[in-house]
Amino acid sequence: MAKDKIAYVCENCGQESAKWIGKCPACGQWNTYKEIRIANDSGQMAAHAAASSVRSSKLQGKNRPMKLHEISGQEEPRINMHDEELNRVLGGGLVQGSIVLLGGEPGIGKSTLTLQTILNLPDKRILYISGEESSHQLKMRAERLLSKAQHPDIQQDNLQILTETSLENIFNCIKEVKPEIVIIDSIQTISTEDVDSSPGSITQVRECASALLRFAKSSNVPVILIGHINKEGSLAGPKILEHIVDTVIQFEGDQHYMYRILRAMKNRFGSTSELGIYEMQQNGLRQVSNPSELLLTQDHDGLSGIAISSAIEGVRPFLVETQALVSTAAYGTPQRAATGFDQRRLNMLLAVLEKRVGFKLIQKDVFINIAGGLRVTDLATDLSVIAAVLSSNVDTPIESGWCMAGEVGLSGEVRPVSRIEQRIAEAEKLGFSHMIVPKYNMQGLVQQRYQIELHPVRKVEEALRCLFG
Repeated sequence: MAKDKIAYVCENCGQESAKWIGKCPACGQWNTYKEIRIANDSGQMAAHAAASSVRSSKLQGKNRPMKLHEISGQEEPRINMHDEELNRVLGGGLVQGSIVLLGGEPGIGKSTLTLQTILNLPDKRILYISGEESSHQLKMRAERLLSKAQHPDIQQDNLQILTETSLENIFNCIKEVKPEIVIIDSIQTISTEDVDSSPGSITQVRECASALLRFAKSSNVPVILIGHINKEGSLAGPKILEHIVDTVIQFEGDQHYMYRILRAMKNRFGSTSELGIYEMQQNGLRQVSNPSELLLTQDHDGLSGIAISSAIEGVRPFLVETQALVSTAAYGTPQRAATGFDQRRLNMLLAVLEKRVGFKLIQKDVFINIAGGLRVTDLATDLSVIAAVLSSNVDTPIESGWCMAGEVGLSGEVRPVSRIEQRIAEAEKLGFSHMIVPKYNMQGLVQQRYQIELHPVRKVEEALRCLFG
C-alpha cells in the first residue's frame, strides 16, 4: 500500500506547496500553511485521475470558443426571494445556477434568516440539508417563524428537511427530490468519502464546495452555503472557498443589539456596496425599510458629543448618530477607541483637529461610537466625527435640527461627497432644518428645491463656526 501523499495549503490565499513554508510567497502571510492529505492509496489517486479525465473530456466535447457578438447579452434569470433587503444585497434576486456563501458569527441568525426566507417561497421546491441541527429543532424554529396564529392555513409541502453530513448521500437525495433550491447548513460539517480527513478540514471544505459548484452550474439549481467565522472574523476554511462561490454575503451585528447588517463582500451578479438591515425579534427577523428613524436617538436635546451625519451605503441614504466622549487621560498614554468607525481614520481626524483648528487633545481620551451597532465606511461621516469630538470636549451640545455630510482632508478642507441630493432629501424627509455640506457640492445644486437650509463650507473651521458660533 502506497504512502499518503502530503501537501500544504495556505489558509489565507489557497496557495499549494510540496513542503511546509513559514511565509507564503503568494500573500506574504506567516504560519498559514496547513498539512492536507491528497489521497490514501495509489488506486484511489488513479480513480480520481480517471474521473477527472472523463469529466474534462465531456466538458471539452460540450464547450467551444464563441465570438463576443454570438454570446447572448440578456441578464441572468433571478428568483424573487420575497425579501427586499436580501434581494437588494443579492443584486435583484437569487440567480439560477449560482452558489452563494452566507457567513456570520455563531448565534447571529444565519440559519434563522435562511429558514425564514425559504418559508416565504411556497412555489419553489426546496431541500434544506442540516449537518448541525436535528429535524425536530428545525421544525420548532419553523413553527416559531411561521406564527400559526397569523398564518393558520400554511402547509409547507414544498420544503423538505434532510439531516445528513455525507456528500454522496446528499447527492443521492437531490436526484430523488429534484429541488429548485438547495441549502447547506453548514459547509464545514459536510464531508466526502473521496478525501481521508475530518469534516471541516481544508481539503474537505474545498472538495465539497467544488462538487456543489459543479452541481449548481450543470443543473442550473442555486445552492446556498452557510459558513462559519473564525476568531479573526473571516470565513473559516481555505480562502479558495471564497473564490469558488459566486456571491459572499456577511451577516454581522452585535448580539447585544437588535440590529443585524447584511453585506455583500463579493457578488458576480451585482454590486458589493449594498446593505440590508434587519431587526431581531422574538418571532424572527424583521426588515428595516427606513433605518434612519431607528438609528437616531429620539431625544438627545442638551446632550453634548452627539452629531448627526447623512451617510450612504450602496444606493441607500440614511442618517446615523455619531457619539463622542472626550475626557482627561487617567494614565500617561491617552486612549483612542472607535466602535463602528475606522480607528486609523479617527487618529487622522484628531490630528487635523489639533493641527488645523488648534484644539489640544494630546492629553485627552477620545471614544467614538456609531449608535445602533452600525459599522459605517462612508467618508462623509468625517465632519460629524469632528463635530461630536469638539462638542464633547467643550461640553456644548449641538442644536437639534442640524446634520452634516463632508469628507475632511489633511489640510483641514471639507472635500465634496457623492450623491449630495439624496443625502439632502433624506435629511429633509426626517425633519432636519439645517445641513452643512461641502461648498464644492453646491455647484449645479438648486437650493430653492429644498426646504432645508444648506450651509456650504470650505474648511473645518467654517463648519464648527456654524455649529457653535
